[in-house]
Amino acid sequence: MISLVSLRTKAAGWRCAQVSIFAALAAFCCYTSMYAFRKSFAAGVFEESELWGIDYKVWLVMLQMVGYMCSKFYGIRFISESKSQSRAKYLLVLIGISWLGLLGFAVIPAPYNMVCLVINGFPLGMVWGLVFSYLEGRKGTEFMGAVMSVSLIFASGFVKTVGRTLIDVFHISEFWMPFFTGLVFLVPFLISVLCLEMIPPPSAEDQRLRTLRIPMNRIQRRSFMIQFLPGIIITIFIYVMLTVLRDVRDNFEVEIWQHLHVKDNHIYTKVDAIIAVVILALMSLLILVKDNLRAFSWIHVMILIGFVTCGIATYSFDRNMIDGVTWMTLVGLGLYMAYIPYNAIFFERMIANFNVKGNVGFVMYLADSIGYLGSFSLLMLKETGPINISWAIYFSQLVYIISILGAVCAVASLMYFVNKTISRRNRNTVRPSDALDSRGQLQASGA
Repeated sequence: MISLVSLRTKAAGWRCAQVSIFAALAAFCCYTSMYAFRKSFAAGVFEESELWGIDYKVWLVMLQMVGYMCSKFYGIRFISESKSQSRAKYLLVLIGISWLGLLGFAVIPAPYNMVCLVINGFPLGMVWGLVFSYLEGRKGTEFMGAVMSVSLIFASGFVKTVGRTLIDVFHISEFWMPFFTGLVFLVPFLISVLCLEMIPPPSAEDQRLRTLRIPMNRIQRRSFMIQFLPGIIITIFIYVMLTVLRDVRDNFEVEIWQHLHVKDNHIYTKVDAIIAVVILALMSLLILVKDNLRAFSWIHVMILIGFVTCGIATYSFDRNMIDGVTWMTLVGLGLYMAYIPYNAIFFERMIANFNVKGNVGFVMYLADSIGYLGSFSLLMLKETGPINISWAIYFSQLVYIISILGAVCAVASLMYFVNKTISRRNRNTVRPSDALDSRGQLQASGA
């Protein structure tokens, strides 16, 4: 006969699963909709425009990145200190300001409209932290974070497909296309924010397994940095490389596919949908690993495999062992195997493993801000440097360099955090014999 306790446990588990699925879908829709305001302009080519010897589209990418990067630096404090009561209001205000930037981009003549991309980019940089704060610190955070994070993959291709359709089918100009793409996704964004507000707070069991997530003041942030400084430096270095590679692929994917002589407007969605499904499956499996150190170690292994996949795929493509579509698919898969964990579960499990009283937002935005600074710097170097090569070749060369450096750093990061955990556990463990010796010495000294 099934006991009442067993029935209650099953009912609680089912409610938890329902909340996780609902929250995951709401976060996925919210961030996918946000991407329409951020990356839709990348669907344009702007071939005939140039300013001061630099391609007009590169200017757009760089200026939006400036706004986005400044937002990440500001978000280190803003996101880490933000309270749950104001999240929905902030999300609506941020998207509204960003959309006004796209309107200015359409109305103001080029090249003066480029400044509007800074206005567009700054508010969007804080959306991730606000949305993820609804999900962190729960038993199902891996699953919810995985679903939300694959929006980074799916939305990039999906938004470009919508943007190219508006240009090619509805004959909307490249300058008005970003504004109208935002209009298409505005209602889904509003509905998803409403759904996020309906998510109940973490349960007592969630807090026991993953620690209570609270706002972090300046003293707490400083203490966190001092405690994990070597690991944070390695982590940020890896994240900078991944951000650079992701941004080149994301912003100039249209040009890369043109170089590969692929003219299918749906190729972006097709490839990214495959990658998204695989990444979602891999990351969701981590919800089965309850031990935080073991899960944290498996995350490092996934990151390492991602770097190796990128390198092997590019080597095979250069030697005509695979075609361009397979190469872009495998490199995208490897890239996001390494990149997505940092946006969803790496810092979640790190905080849970070391029982830190704080939130993911602080360390996530610390890594993000420096990551975008590195991406912006490398983009400037490419455009102002003496060597002029296509984005496809540039992307291929970056993959080689980042694959090798990233694999080495992933191993170093794993060794650091495992050793840190073991030494921390050893310090917190008092053996009975040690306790006896300690008492004996005290008694001897007292006598």
